[in-house]
Amino acid sequence: MPRKQLQPTQPAVPPSSGVRASTFKLLLDTAMELIQHDGHIPSVAEVAVRSNVSRATAYRYFPSRSALITSVIDASLGPVRSLAPDDRGGRERVHELFRKTFPRFKEFEPQLRAAAQLALEQWALERAGLLEEEPYRRGHRIGILEHALAPLKPDLTPAARDRLHRALSVIYGIESYTILKDMWALGDREMEKTVLWMADALIDAAVRDSGKK
Repeated sequence: MPRKQLQPTQPAVPPSSGVRASTFKLLLDTAMELIQHDGHIPSVAEVAVRSNVSRATAYRYFPSRSALITSVIDASLGPVRSLAPDDRGGRERVHELFRKTFPRFKEFEPQLRAAAQLALEQWALERAGLLEEEPYRRGHRIGILEHALAPLKPDLTPAARDRLHRALSVIYGIESYTILKDMWALGDREMEKTVLWMADALIDAAVRDSGKK
C-alpha cells in the first residue's frame, strides 16, 4: 500500500491592515534578513528581540520555527506558487515553471537552504523522539507540478503520470540547485539548461512508456 502523502505546512495568513499587519511584516522581514546575513535559522525569540517586539507578541504570529520558516518560504516563492490557468502544453508549462523558479532560488538561496536544513534537523529529532515543535513539512511543489503537468494527462497512463510527477519533484527544488552549484560549480545559465534537459528527458520517457508518439 502506498505511503500516505504528508500535507505541507501552510503559511500563516497575514493580517490585512493596521498594527497587526505591520507587526507581522516587521517580524517576517527581520527573519528574512537574519537568515540572509547570518546564515542560520533564528528562533522566534531571536526575531522578537531584533524586531523590538515582545516575545509573547511574536509567538502569537509565529508559534514555532516551523511556522516562521513556512512564511519565509512563502514570501520567497510566492510568485511561482500562483496557479493561473493557461492554454499552453504541459512541456511548455514545466519549462516556464523552472525558468521562473530558478531566479528565485538565486535571490533567496539562504532562506531556501535554511528551510531544507530545518526539515533535516527536525527529521533527526523526530526520529529520536526529541522534537518539541510541530514539524515543518515541505511539499508545495507537488501541487505546483500537478498544475503544470495537467495538459499532458491525455498522453500518459496513470502510472507514467504519477512516476513523472514524482521524478520532476526531485529536480524541481533547492536540492538540485545546491547539487549543481556546490558540487559542479555551474553558473546560472548552464544550471538552467541542465535541469530543463532533465525535465525534457523525464517527460519524453513518460510519453514513451505510455505508448504515445
